[in-house]
Amino acid sequence: MLIDEEWQTLPLRRIPTQTRSRAKVVRALEAAELLLRTDGPEAITLPRVAAAAEVSVGALYQYLPDRDAIARALTARYHARLERLLEDAVARAVRDAPPPHPVAHVIDAVAAVYGDQEPVRALHALSATPAGNEERAAHKQRMAATLALLLQASGVPAARTPDDAARTARVAFLAADAVLHDAFAASPEEREALLAELRRMLTLFLAPHTLEA
Repeated sequence: MLIDEEWQTLPLRRIPTQTRSRAKVVRALEAAELLLRTDGPEAITLPRVAAAAEVSVGALYQYLPDRDAIARALTARYHARLERLLEDAVARAVRDAPPPHPVAHVIDAVAAVYGDQEPVRALHALSATPAGNEERAAHKQRMAATLALLLQASGVPAARTPDDAARTARVAFLAADAVLHDAFAASPEEREALLAELRRMLTLFLAPHTLEA
Protein backbone atom coordinates (compact mmCIF):
# COMPACT_ATOMS: atom_id res chain seq x y z
CA MET A 1 0.00 0.00 0.00
CA LEU A 2 1.27 3.46 -0.85
CA ILE A 3 2.00 5.98 1.90
CA ASP A 4 0.29 9.38 1.91
CA GLU A 5 3.25 11.19 0.34
CA GLU A 6 3.31 8.74 -2.56
CA TRP A 7 -0.40 9.22 -3.24
CA GLN A 8 0.20 12.93 -3.68
CA THR A 9 2.78 12.27 -6.41
CA LEU A 10 0.46 10.13 -8.54
CA PRO A 11 -1.12 12.07 -11.42
CA LEU A 12 -4.62 10.74 -10.73
CA ARG A 13 -7.83 12.44 -11.76
CA ARG A 14 -8.50 12.72 -8.03
CA ILE A 15 -6.79 11.23 -4.98
CA PRO A 16 -8.84 8.56 -3.18
CA THR A 17 -9.22 9.15 0.54
CA GLN A 18 -10.86 5.94 1.71
CA THR A 19 -8.79 2.81 2.31
CA ARG A 20 -11.11 0.73 0.14
CA SER A 21 -10.84 3.12 -2.80
CA ARG A 22 -7.07 3.31 -2.48
CA ALA A 23 -6.85 -0.47 -2.51
CA LYS A 24 -8.78 -0.52 -5.80
CA VAL A 25 -6.41 1.96 -7.40
CA VAL A 26 -3.36 -0.01 -6.23
CA ARG A 27 -4.87 -3.23 -7.63
CA ALA A 28 -5.56 -1.47 -10.91
CA LEU A 29 -1.99 -0.17 -11.21
CA GLU A 30 -0.53 -3.56 -10.37
CA ALA A 31 -2.83 -5.18 -12.93
CA ALA A 32 -1.86 -2.57 -15.54
CA GLU A 33 1.84 -3.19 -14.93
CA LEU A 34 1.33 -6.93 -15.37
CA LEU A 35 -0.67 -6.38 -18.58
CA LEU A 36 2.08 -4.14 -19.90
CA ARG A 37 4.67 -6.86 -19.29
CA THR A 38 2.62 -9.74 -20.67
CA ASP A 39 0.52 -8.21 -23.45
CA GLY A 40 2.27 -4.96 -24.33
CA PRO A 41 1.13 -1.33 -24.36
CA GLU A 42 -1.96 -2.02 -26.49
CA ALA A 43 -3.42 -3.86 -23.48
CA ILE A 44 -3.45 -0.70 -21.36
CA THR A 45 -7.09 0.30 -21.75
CA LEU A 46 -9.56 1.21 -19.03
CA PRO A 47 -11.83 -1.83 -19.60
CA ARG A 48 -8.97 -4.35 -19.65
CA VAL A 49 -7.24 -2.89 -16.60
CA ALA A 50 -10.51 -2.74 -14.68
CA ALA A 51 -11.31 -6.35 -15.57
CA ALA A 52 -7.83 -7.58 -14.62
CA ALA A 53 -8.04 -5.75 -11.28
CA GLU A 54 -11.60 -6.95 -10.69
CA VAL A 55 -12.76 -3.35 -10.33
CA SER A 56 -15.74 -1.82 -12.13
CA VAL A 57 -14.98 0.56 -14.98
CA GLY A 58 -17.08 3.23 -13.28
CA ALA A 59 -15.18 2.94 -10.01
CA LEU A 60 -11.81 3.18 -11.76
CA TYR A 61 -12.83 5.96 -14.16
CA GLN A 62 -12.96 8.59 -11.42
CA TYR A 63 -9.25 8.05 -10.72
CA LEU A 64 -7.77 6.68 -13.97
CA PRO A 65 -10.13 7.66 -16.79
CA ASP A 66 -8.10 6.56 -19.81
CA ARG A 67 -4.89 5.03 -21.21
CA ASP A 68 -2.92 8.25 -20.76
CA ALA A 69 -3.85 8.52 -17.09
CA ILE A 70 -2.93 4.89 -16.45
CA ALA A 71 0.41 5.23 -18.26
CA ARG A 72 1.28 8.41 -16.39
CA ALA A 73 0.44 6.80 -13.04
CA LEU A 74 2.59 3.74 -13.85
CA THR A 75 5.44 6.01 -14.90
CA ALA A 76 5.12 7.98 -11.66
CA ARG A 77 5.36 4.74 -9.65
CA TYR A 78 8.49 3.72 -11.55
CA HIS A 79 10.04 7.15 -11.01
CA ALA A 80 9.19 6.99 -7.30
CA ARG A 81 10.99 3.64 -6.99
CA LEU A 82 14.08 5.08 -8.66
CA GLU A 83 14.04 8.16 -6.48
CA ARG A 84 13.69 6.14 -3.26
CA LEU A 85 16.56 3.87 -4.30
CA LEU A 86 18.80 6.84 -5.03
CA GLU A 87 17.82 8.55 -1.78
CA ASP A 88 18.62 5.38 0.18
CA ALA A 89 22.00 5.01 -1.54
CA VAL A 90 22.88 8.64 -0.79
CA ALA A 91 21.69 8.36 2.82
CA ARG A 92 23.83 5.27 3.41
CA ALA A 93 26.88 6.87 1.80
CA VAL A 94 26.51 10.07 3.82
CA ARG A 95 25.93 8.15 7.07
CA ASP A 96 28.69 5.57 6.70
CA ALA A 97 31.29 7.45 4.62
CA PRO A 98 31.12 8.86 1.12
CA PRO A 99 32.52 6.41 -1.46
CA PRO A 100 35.69 7.35 -3.38
CA HIS A 101 33.75 7.49 -6.65
CA PRO A 102 30.27 8.69 -5.67
CA VAL A 103 28.63 8.65 -9.07
CA ALA A 104 29.89 5.13 -9.81
CA HIS A 105 28.41 4.15 -6.44
CA VAL A 106 25.04 5.53 -7.51
CA ILE A 107 25.23 3.80 -10.90
CA ASP A 108 25.60 0.47 -9.13
CA ALA A 109 22.75 1.31 -6.78
CA VAL A 110 20.21 2.16 -9.48
CA ALA A 111 21.31 -0.33 -12.15
CA ALA A 112 18.91 -3.03 -10.92
CA VAL A 113 15.92 -0.73 -11.44
CA TYR A 114 16.94 -0.09 -15.04
CA GLY A 115 17.17 -3.81 -15.71
CA ASP A 116 13.62 -4.28 -16.98
CA GLN A 117 13.64 -1.85 -19.86
CA GLU A 118 10.89 -3.10 -22.17
CA PRO A 119 8.00 -2.01 -19.94
CA VAL A 120 9.77 1.28 -19.23
CA ARG A 121 10.26 2.04 -22.92
CA ALA A 122 6.61 1.21 -23.57
CA LEU A 123 5.55 3.50 -20.74
CA HIS A 124 7.60 6.38 -22.11
CA ALA A 125 5.98 5.92 -25.50
CA LEU A 126 2.49 5.79 -23.97
CA SER A 127 3.01 8.83 -21.77
CA ALA A 128 4.76 11.00 -24.38
CA THR A 129 2.28 13.82 -23.87
CA PRO A 130 3.00 17.39 -22.72
CA ALA A 131 1.97 16.48 -19.16
CA GLY A 132 3.96 13.25 -19.23
CA ASN A 133 7.04 15.02 -20.56
CA GLU A 134 6.81 17.62 -17.80
CA GLU A 135 6.57 14.88 -15.18
CA ARG A 136 9.66 13.12 -16.58
CA ALA A 137 11.59 16.41 -16.55
CA ALA A 138 10.60 16.98 -12.91
CA HIS A 139 11.71 13.44 -12.05
CA LYS A 140 15.13 14.06 -13.59
CA GLN A 141 15.48 17.29 -11.65
CA ARG A 142 14.70 15.49 -8.38
CA MET A 143 17.21 12.75 -9.17
CA ALA A 144 19.92 15.30 -9.98
CA ALA A 145 19.15 17.24 -6.79
CA THR A 146 19.59 14.10 -4.69
CA LEU A 147 22.84 13.29 -6.48
CA ALA A 148 24.06 16.82 -5.73
CA LEU A 149 23.75 16.05 -2.01
CA LEU A 150 26.05 13.06 -2.44
CA LEU A 151 28.62 15.12 -4.36
CA GLN A 152 28.65 17.74 -1.62
CA ALA A 153 28.95 15.10 1.12
CA SER A 154 31.80 13.48 -0.82
CA GLY A 155 33.77 16.73 -0.77
CA VAL A 156 33.94 17.14 -4.54
CA PRO A 157 35.40 20.65 -5.01
CA ALA A 158 33.14 21.34 -7.98
CA ALA A 159 30.18 20.86 -5.64
CA ARG A 160 31.22 23.25 -2.89
CA THR A 161 28.30 25.59 -3.46
CA PRO A 162 24.69 24.52 -4.07
CA ASP A 163 24.74 25.97 -7.59
CA ASP A 164 27.97 24.18 -8.49
CA ALA A 165 26.71 20.92 -7.01
CA ALA A 166 23.44 21.19 -8.91
CA ARG A 167 25.21 21.81 -12.22
CA THR A 168 27.75 19.00 -11.78
CA ALA A 169 25.11 16.55 -10.60
CA ARG A 170 22.81 17.38 -13.49
CA VAL A 171 25.52 16.64 -16.07
CA ALA A 172 26.50 13.42 -14.30
CA PHE A 173 22.92 12.22 -13.92
CA LEU A 174 21.83 13.01 -17.49
CA ALA A 175 24.87 11.20 -18.87
CA ALA A 176 24.29 8.19 -16.62
CA ASP A 177 20.56 8.09 -17.35
CA ALA A 178 21.06 8.03 -21.12
CA VAL A 179 23.73 5.33 -21.04
CA LEU A 180 21.87 3.16 -18.52
CA HIS A 181 18.75 3.09 -20.67
CA ASP A 182 20.74 1.97 -23.71
CA ALA A 183 22.88 -0.43 -21.70
CA PHE A 184 19.92 -2.41 -20.41
CA ALA A 185 18.45 -2.66 -23.89
CA ALA A 186 21.68 -4.30 -25.13
CA SER A 187 23.04 -7.81 -24.72
CA PRO A 188 24.54 -8.75 -21.33
CA GLU A 189 28.08 -8.52 -22.72
CA GLU A 190 27.49 -5.12 -24.31
CA ARG A 191 25.72 -3.93 -21.17
CA GLU A 192 28.74 -4.67 -18.98
CA ALA A 193 31.03 -2.93 -21.44
CA LEU A 194 28.81 0.16 -21.53
CA LEU A 195 28.51 0.27 -17.74
CA ALA A 196 32.28 -0.03 -17.39
CA GLU A 197 32.78 2.87 -19.81
CA LEU A 198 30.14 4.92 -18.00
CA ARG A 199 31.88 4.42 -14.66
CA ARG A 200 35.21 5.35 -16.24
CA MET A 201 33.77 8.45 -17.91
CA LEU A 202 32.14 9.74 -14.74
CA THR A 203 35.21 8.94 -12.66
CA LEU A 204 37.35 10.96 -15.09
CA PHE A 205 34.77 13.73 -14.99
CA LEU A 206 35.03 14.00 -11.20
CA ALA A 207 38.62 12.87 -10.61
CA PRO A 208 40.30 16.19 -11.59
CA HIS A 209 38.13 18.00 -9.07
CA THR A 210 38.89 15.39 -6.41
CA LEU A 211 42.63 15.61 -7.05
CA GLU A 212 42.53 19.37 -6.53
CA ALA A 213 41.30 18.91 -2.93
